[in-house]
Amino acid sequence: MGLIHLELFATLDLVAQAPGGPDEDPEGFPYGGWQAPLLDEVSGAQVGAAYEGRDALLLGRRTYDIFAAYWPRQSGGEDGAIASLFNRIPKYVASRGRADLSWAGSTQLGPDLPAAVREIRERHEHIKVVGSLDLVQTLVRERLFDRLDLWVHPIVLGVGKKVFASGAVPTNLTLLEPPVAGGSGTVYLRYALADGVPGTGDMAAPDRGVGDA
Repeated sequence: MGLIHLELFATLDLVAQAPGGPDEDPEGFPYGGWQAPLLDEVSGAQVGAAYEGRDALLLGRRTYDIFAAYWPRQSGGEDGAIASLFNRIPKYVASRGRADLSWAGSTQLGPDLPAAVREIRERHEHIKVVGSLDLVQTLVRERLFDRLDLWVHPIVLGVGKKVFASGAVPTNLTLLEPPVAGGSGTVYLRYALADGVPGTGDMAAPDRGVGDA
């Protein structure tokens, strides 16, 4: 069974809406493109490395449309390696409407999204989910992911769609490697889905060393 890798760019208050540009999510969100001023060489290198070995893309409709309008026209230059990968591997689109599948290698998933995702998980080794916040929230609710690459940026927006929306289920995660910080203050965190659900305890209990007489 393959692994599903989620990739998200978020603020300190975990807003993940429209990081790439003002037109990415035209729903009255006033901070579209908030990520651009915070890009640096370290975070760029981490993003590039996060695509290594991926053999399929799983995208929400809006992200797919943005990618399909851009990546097929790219070759060479600093984006050449990612363009070559994206244009070569299969693309799976989660959409309630009818998607334009003119980007070579694209397939729209059926209405039973969890079942469709489980099926493509059997077909590929490393499936990458980029952006696609509504899709990500569904996958998190269904525990249909294995890795979470989260870039946390040093800003607070106070408005916008967040990484974990209402309906998220209690979930344990394991940090896979030490955090990496870029010069702009962006921190890259890599987690794996872990078994069980969060436990509870009492910080004032004697064995915690708190509140002893």
